[in-house]
Amino acid sequence: MKKPLSFILSVFAVATISVGCSSNENAENEEITKTGPTETQQALGKSEIGMPTGPIDPDLERITLPEGFRIDYYAKGVDNARSMALSESGIIFVGTREQDRVYAVVDEDKDGKADEVVVVASGLTMPNGVAIRNGALYVAEVNRVIRFDSIEQTFRNNPTYEVVNDQFPSDAHHGWKFVAFGPDDKLYVPVGAPCNICKSENPIYATITRMDPDGSNLEIYAEGVRNSVGFDWHPETNDLYFTDNGRDLMGDNVPADELNRVTEKGQHFGYPYCHAGDVLDPEFGKNRNCSEFVAPVQKLHPHGGSLGMKFYTGNMFPEEYRNQIFIAEHGSWNRSEKIGYSLATVTTDANGQTTHKPFAEGWLQGQEDWGRPVDVVSMSDGSMLVSDDKNDAIYRITYSK
Repeated sequence: MKKPLSFILSVFAVATISVGCSSNENAENEEITKTGPTETQQALGKSEIGMPTGPIDPDLERITLPEGFRIDYYAKGVDNARSMALSESGIIFVGTREQDRVYAVVDEDKDGKADEVVVVASGLTMPNGVAIRNGALYVAEVNRVIRFDSIEQTFRNNPTYEVVNDQFPSDAHHGWKFVAFGPDDKLYVPVGAPCNICKSENPIYATITRMDPDGSNLEIYAEGVRNSVGFDWHPETNDLYFTDNGRDLMGDNVPADELNRVTEKGQHFGYPYCHAGDVLDPEFGKNRNCSEFVAPVQKLHPHGGSLGMKFYTGNMFPEEYRNQIFIAEHGSWNRSEKIGYSLATVTTDANGQTTHKPFAEGWLQGQEDWGRPVDVVSMSDGSMLVSDDKNDAIYRITYSK
């Protein structure tokens, strides 16, 4: 029997909320030259972004792409760049996992290359998740979500924040979060399993939750989700699709990572009983059947670190990519032969059959990796940005005939 939300919330320790906190390394030096857009320039609205010219950076010549596509650096020196959110004026806000900060990446002259990387806030705890709503920046730390209002006007000025909800567990294991607002205007917040494989007494673990923008009405939306660090909604059906990282220590090729689809609240996706739709867990799968749970719509690379994903809705790429999924494959960490370290697509044909195939490869050279893609976001011109937390960079992928 599912427990009511009042029970779920009662098991969390309620920390003292500190409202109006702030931190920004730039605040220590009021004389720093500011080269980004002014508030007036931001208010002028979107403009076209320039197409790349000149030779490709030698680093990126190692990346293979389909014909007609090109990859360039959008920004360098974005330490541990993880999840990204695009503001109305085109500023990219970037979270981190191993750093304590959130960045604003600014392309003032709209030439397709960032002019400045600004530290918006520091002193945070694994601020991996970022989302934009009505001009406010939401940041997900391990145990809470905070909000910076009017962020486009305040990101340079040591902005203060409000605590939206601090009722999440504080476990660091799978504690970093990807967040996004859904078509229902609710903020979706995953809570990973606090282990490789376990069954917790607290029902909020291994779920995707959602809540109102003010932090109220927190509820569990999907269960049996080991560790999702990326999701998006189908542009036509509004179904939630999410990546999920499979458990470790069952061998190189078992189980596969998953791409799942949620069609209604309350569905269970298997963890810890069943993995990838057809692999019963050797410990927790006894006397269970995988048919009890929702199977993935597509199996992904086993231990491939499938993280950020987006449906492509832009107009720059060829029509065959419209409404198809791009997935950042961060790469394996404990496989005897590395896998992932790439950008992949999952496409669906007219019969509903899905295909998972590589789109951009080359961050893994033999068994040596020099980059690890984390998240993807589409720009207003239809180009695509990809973050990389190992190479400390954001790439821009464009297409021209």
